[in-house]
Amino acid sequence: MRVWIVFLLCLAGKALANPVTIIMMSLLSHMFFSLIQEVGANPVQVETGEFDEAIEVVEDVFAENPCLNHHCKKGKVCELDESNEPMCVCQDPLTCPAPVGEFEHICGTDNKTYDSSCHFFATKCALEGTKKGHKLHLDYIGPCKYIAPCLDNELNEFPLRMRDWLKNVLVTLYERDEDNNLLSEKQKLRVKKIYENEKRLQAGDHSLDLLALDFEKNYNMYIFPVHWQFGQLDQHPVDGFLSHTELAPLRAPLIPMEHCTTSFFEQCDADQDKYIALEEWASCFGIKEQDIDKDLVI
Repeated sequence: MRVWIVFLLCLAGKALANPVTIIMMSLLSHMFFSLIQEVGANPVQVETGEFDEAIEVVEDVFAENPCLNHHCKKGKVCELDESNEPMCVCQDPLTCPAPVGEFEHICGTDNKTYDSSCHFFATKCALEGTKKGHKLHLDYIGPCKYIAPCLDNELNEFPLRMRDWLKNVLVTLYERDEDNNLLSEKQKLRVKKIYENEKRLQAGDHSLDLLALDFEKNYNMYIFPVHWQFGQLDQHPVDGFLSHTELAPLRAPLIPMEHCTTSFFEQCDADQDKYIALEEWASCFGIKEQDIDKDLVI
């Protein structure tokens, strides 16, 4: 969870150094992760359950209830059948808690605003087995709004900023990781080389020309951050490919701030098979083929 909070704080668009934006992102992070369930044992990224439609969660019921240890995926709740056996059924959206505020709203790929993730997944469950349900996914955090078209020049600029963000996220984690175990020992050693490099471009609101120049001169500093982010997303399952669901923890908070997000990830899927392989991901960020290393995502 802490990794994604730090990550969201760094994904503040061109206003990376703007204190107002930082505060807003902090509030968003608090709201976002207060809802997420733990789904694994990875100390770096385990809580992506808010977006993962395949992850199952435990219903909060009394100990004597057989539903106590019965798992249901998002959008379903446990009920007892006539034989007192637990079974999962679609949750009625009307039983979802009322949202505290607009910040709990989410936008679906049907361009409809849902009051909360609970309302969204309950609705999606009711559409299981239908063409509409198959196509319905969580698009981004917040009410649906007009997303401006991404121009070609803007799409080319997107990876410049994102590479810099990823590098700064890792440096921030390294600085704060004395006792928090935010990074593995192997990851710390790799980030340490970046952190101690005197040529490292410090975090700030830099021009696109400077970001492009720094990538050219200090290319090696960006190889691991790009691989690292892929590894954080490739969790369910760990198979070397990113699905729409696995991308959601990164896409959902980013789309309202960066209108080229969807176009960028669509472009990354070069073979248009609905999955982004490590090779496609690295290529999107300008990493050379000979520098793509599966060992770096671990």
